[in-house]
Amino acid sequence: MLRTPTRRTFVKGLGAATTLAGLGLWRPLAQAAEGQDLAGQHFELFIGQTPVNITGRPRTALTLNNSLPGPLLRWREGDTVTLRVRNRLAQDTSIHWHGIILPANMDGVPGLSFAGIEPGGDYLYQFTLRQSGTYWYHSHSGLQEQAGVYGAIVIEPREPEPHRYQRDHVLLFSDWSDQAPEQLMATLKKQSDAYNYHKRTVGDFIDDVADNGWGPTVAERTAWARMRMSPTDLADISAATYTYLLNGQPPEGNFTCLFQPGDTVRLRLINASAMTYFDFRIPGLALTVIAADGLPVTPVSVDELRIAVAETYDVLVTVGDQPAYTLFAQSMDRTGFARGTLARAAGLQAPVLAPDPRPVLSMDDMGHGGMADMAGMDHSNLPGMNHAAMSAMQQHSASETGNPLVDMQTMAPRANLADPGIGLRNNGRRVLTYADLRSPYPDPDGRAPSRDIELHLTGHMERFAWAFDGVKFSDAEPLRLTYGERVRITLVNDTMMTHPIHLHGMWSDLEDEHGQFLVRKHTVDIPPGSRRSYRVTADALGRWAYHCHLLYHMETGMFREVRVDE
Repeated sequence: MLRTPTRRTFVKGLGAATTLAGLGLWRPLAQAAEGQDLAGQHFELFIGQTPVNITGRPRTALTLNNSLPGPLLRWREGDTVTLRVRNRLAQDTSIHWHGIILPANMDGVPGLSFAGIEPGGDYLYQFTLRQSGTYWYHSHSGLQEQAGVYGAIVIEPREPEPHRYQRDHVLLFSDWSDQAPEQLMATLKKQSDAYNYHKRTVGDFIDDVADNGWGPTVAERTAWARMRMSPTDLADISAATYTYLLNGQPPEGNFTCLFQPGDTVRLRLINASAMTYFDFRIPGLALTVIAADGLPVTPVSVDELRIAVAETYDVLVTVGDQPAYTLFAQSMDRTGFARGTLARAAGLQAPVLAPDPRPVLSMDDMGHGGMADMAGMDHSNLPGMNHAAMSAMQQHSASETGNPLVDMQTMAPRANLADPGIGLRNNGRRVLTYADLRSPYPDPDGRAPSRDIELHLTGHMERFAWAFDGVKFSDAEPLRLTYGERVRITLVNDTMMTHPIHLHGMWSDLEDEHGQFLVRKHTVDIPPGSRRSYRVTADALGRWAYHCHLLYHMETGMFREVRVDE
């Protein structure tokens, strides 16, 4: 059974926290909710430790101003903001302002843009805001983000927006474990599928034989066995240890935001989790997407959207005559969900959905198109393979060949921009895809790229090792750009996991399959077996981080330095 908190354990947790607080031994966490915002141009933040009780068991979180998540910061476009961050921990810390365009020494990545904030020390961040929209911030030191060091940012635009709404709510999603992040990492290194409680059974095999026949079923199982992988391995960490939070509240906490009948409500969705993709919907209400990663997009109406780790989306909903609507964000692997309520009054709630059925990856999902390929396999032994097919297959760098950190390579990747993703196809709902996203302006640079850079996202599932081109960060040379140049970066996902890739300091202008500009983002999702490209203008001097935003993938090697020189 998955360990998901029940109402009983949640109430017991609240009771335990209250009792201990009365004895002076424990105080409940002051959670950051609306009304605890910090606004203006000058801010004082401190990173420390705070007692928490999320699942019924007392734990200690790393927090900002004693709050999980940290305070919602409200800024205004054009202002110069000053933020003094003090370190009350016994270890170095930092804050990165995710998606904010700023000087390199304000970016907050230890070892690249500054040395970090030592215990007892502080750092003064100061930068002028050149954008508006919904963003977030988090520690970039070790695994502190998983332990609670993150929060939301809302930047009000200088000019009025075209959208009208009566309410404005921030919905920040995250994942919490009672295990220390270092324990989670150690478990993944020992057994990468330790948290996968959705493995296929003998019953599944019998059902597949009945549906597909003996031969195809055995062939499919054999292909997965040869790769030492599981088609149900959609998330490295699941609700076996995670509790999914909405604005710091577990599902039983029923975080509630209010409306009046007939209101149009703006919801600012932020995925601040360490490792979890969320599929968000409000049963009974349509979502009109008006912004992605802080920037406006041409409005598009959907029923559901997938929020990759580190992405943000702004949506408008016009409420109907029901007293309450459920805010439902299920994890991509369907082991659990975050949940809250949009209600006319506090205390109201609507029915809570059960997660959708467990998805199962196919070889086609992984870009093999029936040509399952382990790294190092003799391609001449593949059925029906010939030289013409070989020449049309995806090429790979020499650093991937015979590499013990690479366990598979995709041979027929596709952009798949119109694909809603595993678990969302043909579910009877209109699901947002990248093909639906359009910036309401042409290519902001306008120049054709002067050169192309292709990088492969690689990994080894059993070793839980992740990298670009099979070269982990500690062994990789910086990716060098010349100030002012326009380049095209193409990412090919050679793994069975989906990776949200974030480039610091510069925008990523996503292209369609024909090289036409689609939408400007700060984080680009790269599903298994996909090949996606975007243009980057190297308009920010300095040393910048470029990495997968799955925290444990970044920490184990899927990280590069991008250096922009004159």
